[in-house]
Amino acid sequence: MRAKITYLVTAAVLVFYFVLVGSRGVMLIQSGTPVTIAFGIAVLILPLIGLWFLWKNTQFVRRANALAAELDAEGALPVDELKRTPSGRIDRDSADEVFAKRKAETEAAPDDWRTWFRLAVAYHDARDTPRARKAMQRAIALHDGKPIPAA
Repeated sequence: MRAKITYLVTAAVLVFYFVLVGSRGVMLIQSGTPVTIAFGIAVLILPLIGLWFLWKNTQFVRRANALAAELDAEGALPVDELKRTPSGRIDRDSADEVFAKRKAETEAAPDDWRTWFRLAVAYHDARDTPRARKAMQRAIALHDGKPIPAA
């Protein structure tokens, strides 16, 4: 729940910022000189890119959460078998051990979105966020029957 609240607060702050920047872009365009119009258009592009990025990330999170809910309903969510340090951080060797197991599962069933989901969790636990995201994108694509994103 804490992660959802953090995400919502961050998204709200970003939207507020995009509106603020967008209003400045409109003000520049309303000034009417060629230079301020050009700057105004350039300033308006930034919030549009930001909104697109926020939208794509929100869709990704919603789809990943839907897969997690489906796995939970099946009783197939990955079990947290990781050793932790006294401070609560994941032990790196433990994460690597679980990762090797998840990778082998995925290689044995490369067309099963469930194995890709569990591999994404293992990548995340091993602190490899870019690969975790790619594995989750693959799980989502396999689940939805869409073309698989390039690796």
